[in-house]
Amino acid sequence: MRLMKFSQLAIVGIFSLIAMTTAQAQATVVLAKVNGVVIPQSRLELMVKVNVAQGQPDSPEMRKALRENLITEEIIAQEAKKKGLDRDPEVITQLEISNQAVLVRAFQVDYIKNNTISDDTLRKEYEMLKLQMGDKEYKARHILVENESEAWSILDSLKKGADFGKVAAEKSIDEGSKMNGGELDWSPAAAYVRPFAEALVNLEKGKLTNAPVQTNFGWHVIQMVDIRNMETPPFEEIKMNMQQRVLQREFQSVVQDLRNTAKVE
Repeated sequence: MRLMKFSQLAIVGIFSLIAMTTAQAQATVVLAKVNGVVIPQSRLELMVKVNVAQGQPDSPEMRKALRENLITEEIIAQEAKKKGLDRDPEVITQLEISNQAVLVRAFQVDYIKNNTISDDTLRKEYEMLKLQMGDKEYKARHILVENESEAWSILDSLKKGADFGKVAAEKSIDEGSKMNGGELDWSPAAAYVRPFAEALVNLEKGKLTNAPVQTNFGWHVIQMVDIRNMETPPFEEIKMNMQQRVLQREFQSVVQDLRNTAKVE
């Protein structure tokens, strides 16, 4: 179970979408003809860009494989049309969805291309992130249960000397940590949802929370294992992450404005 808080709209892989821009090769250049139907070179160039963006080197072997795939797909598509599958209502709906998805990606790419983020803005974002993350990170362990009464019972047993790791393995519903004695990774408090984070910063090393902590995941009994100083990575090292963070937030705002002005019935 993840305790991290995600408040921003996730624009999945927003930078990888740059690879989906229109190929520069002229559409009039013919890659191949299948039963008289032209496959343009631009289609191959686009596929090459996508594969390169995914980490594959541009090579004659890759281009040959892509070319053969495009030819095979054209042959199959022609056969599907002969069978009238392009007039099947479900197929038509799938094509409409695919067309819409391409337009959405194109809109995202266009936004990225035409909206640059200044270094001043990124540095302000960096300073704000440093403030949010703080200068400490925490090693904690927890036992997560569904109801408050059980959490109080566990807390009472721990105060009487019960083994935290054993109780976590038996009682915790956090599958990600229960078999590790309830132990969580080193993280700043800001990585957790607010009630959990607030409990962390008020705990001393080795101490248990005085009361169970409620979050949207359930009820937590938390123990502080250790605390250490944390250094934020240098600006240049995470500059691209800052750019993505700002672009995601600004793109979310654009999408929300479009929804607010759209006439939805």
